[in-house]
Amino acid sequence: MANPQVRDRRTPPPPAAGGLDGFFQITARGSTVARELRGGLATFFTMAYIVVLNPLIIGTQTDSTGKFLGGGAAPNLAMVAATTALVAGVMTILMGVVANFPLALATGLGLNAFVTFGIAKLPEMTWADAMGLVVIEGLIITILVLTGFRQAVFHAVPPQLKTAISVGIGLFIAVIGFVDAGFVRKSFGGPLGELGVGGFLVGWPLLVFVLGLFITVVLLVRKVRGAILYGILSATVLAIIVESIGKIGAQKNDKGELVNPTGWGLNVPKLPSSVASTPDFGLLGDFNLLGSFKAIGVISAVLLIFTLLLADFFDTMGTMVAIGAEAGLNDAEGVPPNSERILIVDSVAAMAGGAAAVSSNTSYIESASGVGEGARTGLASVVTGVLFLLATFLAPLVAVVPYEAATPALVVVGFLMMQQVREIDWDDLEIAIPAFLTIVLMPFTYSITVGIGAGFVVYVLIKLAKGKIAEIHPLMWVTAALFVLYFAIDPVKSLLGVG
Repeated sequence: MANPQVRDRRTPPPPAAGGLDGFFQITARGSTVARELRGGLATFFTMAYIVVLNPLIIGTQTDSTGKFLGGGAAPNLAMVAATTALVAGVMTILMGVVANFPLALATGLGLNAFVTFGIAKLPEMTWADAMGLVVIEGLIITILVLTGFRQAVFHAVPPQLKTAISVGIGLFIAVIGFVDAGFVRKSFGGPLGELGVGGFLVGWPLLVFVLGLFITVVLLVRKVRGAILYGILSATVLAIIVESIGKIGAQKNDKGELVNPTGWGLNVPKLPSSVASTPDFGLLGDFNLLGSFKAIGVISAVLLIFTLLLADFFDTMGTMVAIGAEAGLNDAEGVPPNSERILIVDSVAAMAGGAAAVSSNTSYIESASGVGEGARTGLASVVTGVLFLLATFLAPLVAVVPYEAATPALVVVGFLMMQQVREIDWDDLEIAIPAFLTIVLMPFTYSITVGIGAGFVVYVLIKLAKGKIAEIHPLMWVTAALFVLYFAIDPVKSLLGVG
């Protein structure tokens, strides 16, 4: 009887895919060029808000010397927007070509706020000094990747804890979707959040969000390819029509003050008066690598770098695991393909963001919207990156899509990622409790890093309490200790007598 594992010499082997298909392994990963294009478009439209939002965070604030980003006496939001889109485009294309992974990068939210309010406003600090710290942080992370330390930590994490990270991020981005749309808002003097305005759904923008979510869900359950992208486009068209008729306006004025609670979030949807504008990349190279050490001292600078590093270090690890799991690309240990290349590109992106003075660039969980459209390869990232580069010229078009039209995609993708929760053994309390804390603390604290840190620390403590020290990987001890320091960073600063 012939060995079934030995190929008949008379039967020619199947031809290897070449060209675009072969380079990105499109067919091998069960995808098509059309799906990758749709996925790239969906990811871009879901995260294009960063081109508008990053300038509003870092471009409207002065450093301790009273200067705005770029050194001017007045904000230059167009310059910040163009540079934000440029770095995002270049690094996302690099992710697609080098790592062949459907993951997009841009200025990290949270990190940019920390750089703005926690670093640039410290006494004697300038924007250039703050961005120099970001460059140093990115350089250190790159070294950790090249030496294998970052990957070693990643492999030391138990698979079910990695799953919890994915589930937690899914819940987190669903909450982001609801909050950014205004469906859930902060409640002053009451519970953590409330429905709409005063407990009621008020205003046409919220109706656009609800209808956009309904359209996306209907398309999804009917298994329509492109459901998420079609949902975004449909809601955007509806938003433009509603605004043209109702003249609703924005929630906030130019100073960022809330003046219209039932208005549009971020962008007012309307056809732009112009399609293209000449980008200004004047921020490139506007950083001072060692200026912060002179301004605030070595100890303070080192602690700030450590804070940036730890947040960046684990955010990306959690994000790439979640994207890989949703795409069905992770191996049995929960590790995505080309994980080392993914981490290298992400580390370089942190440096690039600082060198371009737009804050650290990092991997975006919104990439899951593209995966939800069928993206499985780096071709989708290339598409997203090219769109970001075009956005440097087409800023008026980027501003067409309001939060209310883009955020239904986040809610739907959050549901898709939450489905992985079934893979956690909830009867095993030793893993279930750390997993639970990881999942719930991400949305409750609005931080991926806090969720991961709590899960790691509690996992180690439980194993220690059970006398199962041998089951704790040595690197889990190290990372848990680092997270304890991370959570206690303010008391440590006080102890050392630094600000």
